Amino acid sequence: MDGDGRERYDRESYDMADRLDQVSDPDDGGSEAAWAQSWPEREPARRRHGPFWAVMGIIAEILLTMAVVCALYIAWLLWWTGVEAERTQHEVLQSASWSDPGEGDAAKIAQAQEGEPPVQQDSANEGDLIAQIYIPRFGENWHRNIVEGTSLEELNKHGLGHYENTQWPGQLGNFAIAGHRDGYGQPLGDVDKLQPGDTIVIRTKDYWYVYHYTNYEIVKPDEVRVIGADPQHPGEAPTKRMITMTTCEPKYSTPIYRWISYGELTYWAKVSDGTPKELTDGTAASDVTFVSNEKTSWAAQLDSLVPLMLGALAVYAVLFLAALAAWRFPVLREIRDGYRQRPEASIYGWLIRHQPGVLPVRFVLLALLLFAAAVALFQWGFPWAASNIPALRAMSNYSVS
Repeated sequence: MDGDGRERYDRESYDMADRLDQVSDPDDGGSEAAWAQSWPEREPARRRHGPFWAVMGIIAEILLTMAVVCALYIAWLLWWTGVEAERTQHEVLQSASWSDPGEGDAAKIAQAQEGEPPVQQDSANEGDLIAQIYIPRFGENWHRNIVEGTSLEELNKHGLGHYENTQWPGQLGNFAIAGHRDGYGQPLGDVDKLQPGDTIVIRTKDYWYVYHYTNYEIVKPDEVRVIGADPQHPGEAPTKRMITMTTCEPKYSTPIYRWISYGELTYWAKVSDGTPKELTDGTAASDVTFVSNEKTSWAAQLDSLVPLMLGALAVYAVLFLAALAAWRFPVLREIRDGYRQRPEASIYGWLIRHQPGVLPVRFVLLALLLFAAAVALFQWGFPWAASNIPALRAMSNYSVS
């Protein structure tokens, strides 16, 4: 390098060091932004993709969001409606004056009684609790309420409904009940798992009626003979004490058929004597009690989801203000100062950028917003959609009380 080149190199190095000293010296009010502005003007940042790909990216985000919303709707229909039904059934049981089997002695086994089975009642108003049903094949201590009436409101909230004008538990003829196969606690979701001889136990206030499963058939919805006094011989006088359970077929789809499950009475017993041996482990009545004493799931203990949503928004507000005071909006500042090129259009990218704080804090803030939005959908959005959009209404069987 000749003398002139070395002199020019030394002068440029000195000037650069001088600028760095000026912007980094606290006494001179130096800052990173000033340091960045001291450099020669940068070439404008160029986008990696054109407008077409930016639009496609936004469309992809919208489609993914719609997919998540659909998944949440399925969760609402198959899980949350069951939680609401559980809460309602528990409230109904708490308001009833029924007692535990064996007068609270879980070790007592109710013995089969001789003679004509007594009928607990011969009339009820729609929505009244008339019985409980236990089916061991569906799970240990599985049970649901049975109320009078088969309207959507009764089936959606109360478990199973008794067809009006059909026989009562233990009565000669056909005790016919209906229940959902999916959603709302899906009380009859596993009817396809029943095997001949399986136990179906009906408990009224004072009596047990122990039936055994016999067979099933799949019929069209207009075949009302299945809830007649004698389904196999319509119009004839009944000779058996039967139970019939009706539900939709196919499962998880538009129900175009009905799955009909039949059973016949084996014996009856007194609730005051204890619990039928079919509901025990063979030695004691175990945990079979009147359900008013049971604890519901944590979700069923929530009367409303509004407190969850408000709680999430309150935490969001506190964390937002704290992050705003500590860090402000670092990403927006870096874009403004030229340390980061302006990102391409993105819905969720925009949301993250406009949260204050470092990256983990921004993700937590976004998660809180999305959680509050999901809770709002469960509380208001999905019920509205299920009751107002024809396709969803046909699929969900939702009813507004």
